[in-house]
Amino acid sequence: MNIGKRTIASLRGNHEIPVFFACDDKFVKYMMVTMQSMIQNASKNHQYHIHVLYTDISEDKKKAVKNLENEQFQISFDDVSDYMREIEKKLTVRDYYSMTTYYRLFLSEMFPQYTKAIYLDSDTVVLGDISELYQYELGDLYIGGIRDQVVGQTEVFGEYTEEVLGVSRKSYFNAGVVLINCQAFRKNKVLKQFIELVNTYTFVVAQDQDYLNIICKDKVLWIDDKWNAQAVCRLVCRKEDICLIHYNLAAKPWHYEDSSLAEYFWKYAKETPYYDEIRHVLETYTDEQKRDDQDSGERLMGMAAEEIQNENNYVKSYGADESRSLSRRVILNKIQQYEKEGRFDEDVEENPEPKELLPEDIDYFRRGLKAQMRTIYAFRIAKWYMNTMIRRRQLIIKEIRGIENLRRLRSGAILTCNHFNPYDSFAMQAVYEKSRQYRRKLYRIINEANYTNFPGFYGFLMRNCNTLPLSSNRDTMKKFLKAVDKLLQKGHFILIYPEQSMWWNYRKPKPLKKGAFTMAAKNNVPVLPCFITMEDSDVLDRDGFFVQEYTIHVGDPIYPDRKKSRGENARDMMMENYQVWKQIYEEVYQQPLTYAYKRKKLSQ
Repeated sequence: MNIGKRTIASLRGNHEIPVFFACDDKFVKYMMVTMQSMIQNASKNHQYHIHVLYTDISEDKKKAVKNLENEQFQISFDDVSDYMREIEKKLTVRDYYSMTTYYRLFLSEMFPQYTKAIYLDSDTVVLGDISELYQYELGDLYIGGIRDQVVGQTEVFGEYTEEVLGVSRKSYFNAGVVLINCQAFRKNKVLKQFIELVNTYTFVVAQDQDYLNIICKDKVLWIDDKWNAQAVCRLVCRKEDICLIHYNLAAKPWHYEDSSLAEYFWKYAKETPYYDEIRHVLETYTDEQKRDDQDSGERLMGMAAEEIQNENNYVKSYGADESRSLSRRVILNKIQQYEKEGRFDEDVEENPEPKELLPEDIDYFRRGLKAQMRTIYAFRIAKWYMNTMIRRRQLIIKEIRGIENLRRLRSGAILTCNHFNPYDSFAMQAVYEKSRQYRRKLYRIINEANYTNFPGFYGFLMRNCNTLPLSSNRDTMKKFLKAVDKLLQKGHFILIYPEQSMWWNYRKPKPLKKGAFTMAAKNNVPVLPCFITMEDSDVLDRDGFFVQEYTIHVGDPIYPDRKKSRGENARDMMMENYQVWKQIYEEVYQQPLTYAYKRKKLSQ
């Protein structure tokens, strides 16, 4: 459990503290009460910058709010209309983009200058020094949050978070008061995670709060309950210790005279120019509106109860095991969508940002002594790592069929393989080693980004284990093609994934690209079609999915026909490769190969 700690050393002198609100024109008068309370109780030792994210606030109300500025507090209004229109284009659920409640998910991207920031709902009153909330150190955690007392004290909502979201009711935070680790949001692409998740599943109870809790699960620094005392609930801290009151749900003091802790709200409301207007709202709030509030609360509990029983709810649809990672569920959903749209050559997982590989950056033959030593060391490490994975059953190779087809080769060759996992390269290395073709080396063609920008251990292997990176630079590609020709003519093997894209644990063969077959035809060498089939093992990986057992099928070599042109050979070899894969797929899985995309193409 992550218990929040503050360190005064993190704030010195005039360090600027950013505080964000999301507001519309109707709610400005209540937001001003929050600001008034915060400004009065904040330490004078710091500078504060209040940002109001909006799309429709009048100039008169902006002017009224700006009058709250003083030597410590600067207030800015940030129109996010254009930004939200860009977000809308990425959402399949169009009614979400305009809701102010979602702004907190975007602020880290909109304001890259901040490493962390406070977000407050506009139905709050700040009794403590807001700089103390900012001083909580987040480290690598995504968010500083306070446990939601409504969820903790209302059985149906507690059951909802556990049965629908897969989040313990004791580990569910209220998103109305949060300390956001903007740096971690950007680094871990939280906005991208949200967009993918909102396109995957629609939460109807707490909406953005539910999405945030799923994305930030196990990445929360728990902050003292005194920083979000929810007026609608039984207090979980002493009244005299309260630093922030949250009038959430139907606990609005401008609707109910007897609202809990209302006296604090009216104390600061009196000091705003909208006091009379707010009092008028209270005095004219009708019994019918109050009944609507009650009905709304009952509907909310009813929706929670329905979602618990819904056989297609989030947890039941994407796995009841809480350990199943969000990213894998999103990837599987994305694969289904891409197949329907025929986007077979697009990766569903984000690759590292590419960096242009220049001719002088690469020696495809690794002729230097240092390069050769790194290659030797990299292969030793890769061998150890592969054996470790096999021993731990993280990589399970059940069988290699047709290994004699590789053993019999007496020339260079293009080896093709379906691409479904970074580990498929280790599987193909095992095929090469079992063939005992040690006089011929196995090279791998990889994309530019994996060579130039892939981090850590895998990045080291990418750059040193006989890899042949592609490049966006024309001159480097000329160098690449010459290297391929020379290696094939010398009798070496080159592994290439002609599907181009990697789809995690996707079992079907995807349409092929011509590049691999053009290389084979040009050099008059065969293509050796390899296809890996999968079945669930009895081992769960760390994301809660079954580790796949691989059966590697090595087909008969496909030779170019000297009577045909290079283009004809490339086309015909590609078609034959695809048919070999298709036949293996249908025989092993005992089903015809079909795609959700009806106008599929076998080549491009």
